[in-house]
Amino acid sequence: MGPHAAIPIPGELHARYNRDSAGRDWLASLPGLIRGAVDRWDLQVDLGPGNQPWNGHGAVVIPVLRNSKPAALKIAYPHDEALAEPLALALWNGNGAVRLLEVDSRNCAMLLDRLDASASLQDVPVDQAREVWADVVRRLSITPDDRPEWLAMDHIAATAERWSDELPQDWALLGMPFPRWLLEAALEVCQTRGAVGRRSGKDVLVHTDLHFMNILATEDGKGYLAIDPQPQIGEAEFAVAPVLWNRLPDLPPADPETGLRERCLEFSIAAGLDPEAARQWSIAREVQNALWYAQKHGHSGDVARSLWVASTLAGKTLDGLPRAHELPVPGAARS
Repeated sequence: MGPHAAIPIPGELHARYNRDSAGRDWLASLPGLIRGAVDRWDLQVDLGPGNQPWNGHGAVVIPVLRNSKPAALKIAYPHDEALAEPLALALWNGNGAVRLLEVDSRNCAMLLDRLDASASLQDVPVDQAREVWADVVRRLSITPDDRPEWLAMDHIAATAERWSDELPQDWALLGMPFPRWLLEAALEVCQTRGAVGRRSGKDVLVHTDLHFMNILATEDGKGYLAIDPQPQIGEAEFAVAPVLWNRLPDLPPADPETGLRERCLEFSIAAGLDPEAARQWSIAREVQNALWYAQKHGHSGDVARSLWVASTLAGKTLDGLPRAHELPVPGAARS
């Protein structure tokens, strides 16, 4: 494909950002942003005829060549997470996460080493995926130093303090969509772990969206690296939740509730983390997710999944929810 040939925009991305004027403006700007990055970094688009670029929730990723070496051009919708991502990738410098080669923060564009987008942990047996995930967590858990990128990172304890105010407000405004005891369980986590996080001295850089599909094989097939970090500073146990709310169909059909709690324990131990802290953070995160989804139209399945995970981890699965294997996977629930 020539350097200025039109790059098709994935339909999923177009549908998501065609709903408001800001999204439509970004979609309209994408061809120019892509051309600008290709020219600036002297890239060759490596997309076969009829092939679509890759995309995540908020970015398009185009396979390219630079000096005949495979790379990936990522252009994200402008938002806070997109601004923090290259800073975290620079701090990791290829250790546990994809390597950052170039960045244009003004246009939310990055040039990255290319990984194998077709080979994530999503399709790896859970026992094997656990060991890979744990290794990635250990590599990513670097401690703050004097590099300036650290100054731009949000702190998980501050997130918890914010949730302490926001969760009860949202719960009341949404008409108390689940029992008060579950809200109070999440608030207790925010208050206790937030305070612990402020004084623990165990701060590390945390990939807060470290689910199975955000860990990809390297092109040579010899290892795995993380992508899309949504980085914060704080307790590494905050990273466990995404592997609990994904791949629910892989839980034991006869007793998925025990299976979920055992997954939390086993993934935590494999990564050298505190299972109880991981369980607590996961309750708070899923309650926050449930309230976020409840504010969106067409996400009742996502709400149910978040409530099943949160209440199960809290020790008392809510009545009236679908069974674990009937719950939709993240991103697929619309009703």
